[in-house]
Amino acid sequence: MKPRISVITLGVDDLEKSLKFYRDGLGLPTEGIVGQEYEHGAVAFFDLQSGLKLAIWKRKDIAYDTNLKQTPISPTEFTIGHNVESKDEVDKVMEQARKAGAVITIPAHDTFWGGYSGYFQDPDGHLWEVVWNPAWEFSKKDNI
Repeated sequence: MKPRISVITLGVDDLEKSLKFYRDGLGLPTEGIVGQEYEHGAVAFFDLQSGLKLAIWKRKDIAYDTNLKQTPISPTEFTIGHNVESKDEVDKVMEQARKAGAVITIPAHDTFWGGYSGYFQDPDGHLWEVVWNPAWEFSKKDNI
């Protein structure tokens, strides 16, 4: 398999609320909700970097589309890592997320491995880690 992951989809309960969180609160670029004319089709896409998109889609519609039973939410099944260029940027993104309505689960702090990170949950409980890793360098074009 060639690694061509182009969309990461998060299941949400309230599409409008999640749209406001990601678009208005975190400032991610989007055209808004599309596909509303189709049953189970309403979705919003956010442009990230290098052609990667984040999608939000109702959990019940994902269950329908995959023919799986909708299960209880488990926020510890995965995290989304948002790597930034400095400790200061970690603090700024964490504060932006808090103001947007995120729940801060772990405030930004120095890590045991020499970095700096914190965790927050979006309105549906998905975990995001905002992290500065001194061993990784990013160009300005990689950041949104």
